[in-house]
Parts: sequence; C-alpha cells; structure tokens
Amino acid sequence: MRTTKSFATRAIHHGYDPAQNEGALTPPLHMTSTFVFETAEQGGARFAGEAEGHVYSRISNPTLDLLERRIAVLEGAEAGLALASGIGAITAAMWTLLEPGDELIVDETLYGCTFSFLHHGLAKFGITVTHVDLTDPENLIKAISAKTRMVYFETPANPNMRLVDIAAVSDIAHAAGAIVMVDNTYSTPYLTQPITLGADVVVHSATKYLGGHGDVIAGLLVGDHETVTRIRLFGMKDMTGAVMSPFNASLVLRGIKTLELRMDRHCQSAMVVAKMLEASANVDRVWYPGLMSFEQRDLSLRQMSDFGGMIAFELNGGIAAGRAMINKTQMIHCAVSLGDTETLIQHPASMTHSTYTPEERHRHGISDGLVRLSVGLEGVEDILADLEQALA
Repeated sequence: MRTTKSFATRAIHHGYDPAQNEGALTPPLHMTSTFVFETAEQGGARFAGEAEGHVYSRISNPTLDLLERRIAVLEGAEAGLALASGIGAITAAMWTLLEPGDELIVDETLYGCTFSFLHHGLAKFGITVTHVDLTDPENLIKAISAKTRMVYFETPANPNMRLVDIAAVSDIAHAAGAIVMVDNTYSTPYLTQPITLGADVVVHSATKYLGGHGDVIAGLLVGDHETVTRIRLFGMKDMTGAVMSPFNASLVLRGIKTLELRMDRHCQSAMVVAKMLEASANVDRVWYPGLMSFEQRDLSLRQMSDFGGMIAFELNGGIAAGRAMINKTQMIHCAVSLGDTETLIQHPASMTHSTYTPEERHRHGISDGLVRLSVGLEGVEDILADLEQALA
C-alpha cells in the first residue's frame, strides 16, 4: 500500500475521518465562539497550555484546525495557522517576529497593501525596511547585516512576475542569522513549496487560488510548530485579532479540494494566452514564467512545477492604451482580485499598487502601463477572442 499520498489526495482527505464525525463526508462546520470545559481544572489546564483542547474561537476552532493541518501538509510544514486575510497573515507574523531596532530586507516589488503596511506601519515603530533587488542573490550578500532579522519576498511578485531564488536567498539569510518569509499566493503549494526550499514561514492570501471561487476573504500561514504557536498567541490573538471565521474556513477547505484541477487549467490556459499576447503587434512586452523570452526562465524551471495563471504585459501606447484595452473587454472583468474562476484584468498603477507614489512605482519596477491578467477557467478560446477584440 502506498504510504505517500498524492497532492490531490492530501488536499481532499488529510486530517479528516468521516467515521469520527457521524459518517459526514463533508467536515462539520463548528459555528461556536466558545467551548465548554468538563471541569474548572480542565479549563485551567487548557488556559495554561498544559492540556490540549479548544478554549475560544479567537485562538482555535475545530474547523480552522482541519484547514491548518491540511495547508501545512500541502506546504511540507510542521504547522499552519488560519487568519482573516492575507494581510492579516503578514501583519500577525511580522508583529510577532520583529522588534524595534531590527532590519527587514524585502524585495524591490511587493503587493501594494504589503508595501503600505511596511512603510506606513512597521517603519513607525523603529523597524528599518530595506528594499533589495533579490532577483540576484549577490545583492542580498552585500546588503544583509547583523541587524537583519527577516528577509521577505513574493515569488512570482505581484504584479510584474519577478522571481526570487528561494533556496539561494534562504542559505544567505540563515548564514546571517535571519529568517525567511515568502508570500506563495501566486504559485500555491501545488506549484512551489518554499518550506522545502529553505524558507521558514510561508503566507498566503487564501482569498485567491486556495479559495478559488471569489467568495471568501482569508489568509493562511505555515512554519514550524514553535513559530506558528507564537504567531497564533501573540500576532493573531493579541496584536491583530485577525481571526478567520469557521464558515470561511469551510469555504477554503472546499476550494483546496479542487486546487490541483483548477491550477492545471489556469496554467494550461495562461500559457496559450501569454503566447498570443507576445505575438500581438499591439503588445510591447509580456512577462510570464513559461515563455522562452522570460528572463528568469531557468529559475522558473527549477523552482516551479508549472508556471501559474498570472500574466503581466504592457501595450504599445503605455497607460492610455492599457486603460482603453481594459475598458473594451466584454467577458473579462476589470477587478482587483486573482485566482478566481473568472478571468480578471486590472491596472496596478491606479488600482492594487496605488499606495506607491509614481516615483516609488518607477523605482520598484511597476510601470504606469503595466496590465495584470488573472487567467480564469473559461474556455481558452473565449478568453483569446475577448482579448483579441479588445486589443484590435
């Protein structure tokens, strides 16, 4: 009998036994705020951390617990933590793991709300935020110091698809005594497992591919047991209160069951769309890890099992042409999320990355004319037809 289960099997079955839940095929939804103790002594022992069991759903809940164990096994981590949103996962982790006087090194390109939190939030409390071009690990060797406590990046980066070599950056950071945190939202654990490549903490906006249906706001985090427990009991419980609801956890559990099937289709369609965009006379440049023209293609082949559903491109004519093209799409919707069943298109400079100043966007590799496309699950021929008429 096989002892190592496939990704899809783990995503569907790990951590749940219907026989222990009155035969229910779908895990029960535990809609409760608090939990009853058999005795005062049992309650005291749970509060003291001397006995296992749930106390209050701001700390843990059976539905969330199943989701946490499932994302941990998919990422190859010891433990997981469910939070109210992706930015909730990032902030809870950083409030826990960083202190005044620490330095946080981050890549040049970050999601707009992450960028805002670092520069308008952490920086006010004595944490130095330093941007380094992490696409070349040599830059990290030059920049890292004794004060560097954490190295943080996205790969691929939102919105311009830059990749960072997780293994190389982790080796450098660990040698200097720093930890590595990776936003794996774009890739999902189906395409990349940063923990297995040396990262210490991985975060997700589970709103995106893990939920997969555009009907939930959620965040997930994985790491070793000690670190995840610290984040649960301080960063989540005390600092942010970014607690996922049991209902949202059930939606993410449902989404993860079909993650492999959906990601295969996202990747397959995105490759076709990327090649069409690259061949268009109206498109100046396309960034997609699967294209032969992608500058970091060697790294994408080493680090990703497939190339994802996200594409960045720039039209001839810059920002005006990009906006005109977005306004002309019919089936494809202009919206700022990603990883949904629907194909979504947006203009980062005026939408998701508007928290950057124009100078900051230029410095961090987000051009004014960049367009971000999240390729959905519609028939690829219909996606192509809508893009072609909008580009005409």
